Amino acid sequence: MAVAAPADPALLPSPSGHFGRYGGVFVPETLMTALSDLGAAYEVARDDPAFQAELSHHLKEFAGRPTELYFAERLTAHCGGARIYLKREDLLHTGAHKINNALGQALLARRMGKKRIIAETGAGQHGVATAAVCAKFGLECVVYMGAVDMERQSLNVFRMRLMGAEVRGVEAGQKTLKDAVNEAMRDWVTNVRGTHYILGSALGAHPYPMMVRDFHRVIGRETKQQLLAREGRLPDEMVACVGGGSNAIGFFFEFLNDDGVRLIGVEAGGRGIRRGEHAARFEGGRLGVLQGSKTYILQDPDGQIELTHSVSAGLDYAAIGPEHAYYRDRGRIDYAYACDDEVIKTFQLVSRLEGILPALESTHALVHGLKRASELKKDQVVVINLSGRGDKDVNQIARMLNVAL
Repeated sequence: MAVAAPADPALLPSPSGHFGRYGGVFVPETLMTALSDLGAAYEVARDDPAFQAELSHHLKEFAGRPTELYFAERLTAHCGGARIYLKREDLLHTGAHKINNALGQALLARRMGKKRIIAETGAGQHGVATAAVCAKFGLECVVYMGAVDMERQSLNVFRMRLMGAEVRGVEAGQKTLKDAVNEAMRDWVTNVRGTHYILGSALGAHPYPMMVRDFHRVIGRETKQQLLAREGRLPDEMVACVGGGSNAIGFFFEFLNDDGVRLIGVEAGGRGIRRGEHAARFEGGRLGVLQGSKTYILQDPDGQIELTHSVSAGLDYAAIGPEHAYYRDRGRIDYAYACDDEVIKTFQLVSRLEGILPALESTHALVHGLKRASELKKDQVVVINLSGRGDKDVNQIARMLNVAL
């Protein structure tokens, strides 16, 4: 039987970084002091009006907030059911929600006197956002990216380099996001005194899941205000894609106490729910520890991390953020998955009906959101978080459709 969520979700995580049995700090001893210092610095900054005012200033003038809440009229007519709204995070500078967190952490790094920044990236959007904020604030920037992801996201690699970032390809393992995180953590261990690691999702050891969530809460706050102004009510359902889960937890957080709003996260179903063919952690994953945190992980009975696959470079990660695991257990957030073939079809549909190219990550949410809209009544409302734009994916889509550019 599901247990109700706590009255104030902002009380989570616990002082030890736990969301129930999930989360925590599972890192080498050499990083414990750095994480403790980071947590202490963040707690002070979070309550400092000057820090929050500076962050709000940059979110507005550099990133382009607030983003629009867009009524998708033609998609609504196509589905024939609920009214569909898209939260347009794709309109942000650098093309995705990632800039919210990158700005917050860069300001925090400056406050801590750290002048060298490292980051990991899968689809490249977090890497681009990190490169942009480092260029803005004059910080050294190194981005780790799996060799496979570098090939399928070559445009973003070039964008990072144009802004002065050093992009280091990772040839180990599956050569994707998990392997990039491994290399970034090795770098941090070696250079911890002068380096800050801007982790890109609501993953890893405490305080990262909390901190990344908080920097993305602006998405949900704006959505609530905008929809109340447009419709005079809260949505019936909200849908977001979930890799590590940063866009989703930021989108959902302000609605966790609104029991009438159904929250749905959409994972990567890949080629189907078979070992090594997907990245849907709640469809075959089990409890374990990966890269600093206890959560649901795709692993074999011996604890070895399984291969993952998704058409989207940003969703093929073997673990999910610990706060998502917590709310899934408590029945507050539901989870579904979308497969590659559905994603490709929906990418084309949304492009043709709305003139919007959605990121392949975001298209996973669109797949499920459009299904739900078609099943709901016309007086109901579905809001889908369009977490990023799909310019970066055009070459990959063309290859999959056998279209010459």
